Amino acid sequence: MILQAKNITKSYGELEILKGVDLSIKENEIVSIIGASGAGKTTLLQILGTLDTPSNGELVIDETKPFDLSEKQLAKFRNDTLGFIFQFHQLLPEFTACENIMIPGLIKGLSKKEAKEKAVEFLEKVGLQDRMNHKPSELSGGEQQRTAVCRALMNQPKIIFGDEPSGNLDTQSSKELHELFFKLREEYRQTFVLVTHNTELAQMADRSLSIIDGKFVM
Repeated sequence: MILQAKNITKSYGELEILKGVDLSIKENEIVSIIGASGAGKTTLLQILGTLDTPSNGELVIDETKPFDLSEKQLAKFRNDTLGFIFQFHQLLPEFTACENIMIPGLIKGLSKKEAKEKAVEFLEKVGLQDRMNHKPSELSGGEQQRTAVCRALMNQPKIIFGDEPSGNLDTQSSKELHELFFKLREEYRQTFVLVTHNTELAQMADRSLSIIDGKFVM
């Protein structure tokens, strides 16, 4: 298993968000998590992605317990092992598409030349080689999100987490993005964990899990 979560809980004061979540994910698997707003799916994704800590429970990713690491070790683990795609792309507006994609590689220690070569390779994979020098404001919503996917791929992470990755896109762009995930999985052997309201994407996944009131339901 590339990821195992056991009895994950999360509370804010008296408010229980997650109520004992267990999850095992195999390498190269695409898993979708669906649920209504407030069900706890984004909170769970943030914990699985080490962006938030659980109140209780254990998380193991690629044989590492990330919450046992120091802050500096965790930041390195996250940058090397995990990729993230958010609903609102989170691209930096002052940088071009290519520069945005390069950032995780530069943080990892790649030279500017190496990072640019990898960024261009990914842009070609998603059909954006002609848009590499455009800033986010000059790209369509679908192009922005494909750029964000390339950024997530930059360090060849073991797992890519997507939080409503197609939630801000029109139907056609959503469909293209969903198909892209499967194409990339075949090519780069990534594992994807996707939180979504989109039933079409959920059904395309290898496994679709429903979360209600802080717990998975069958």
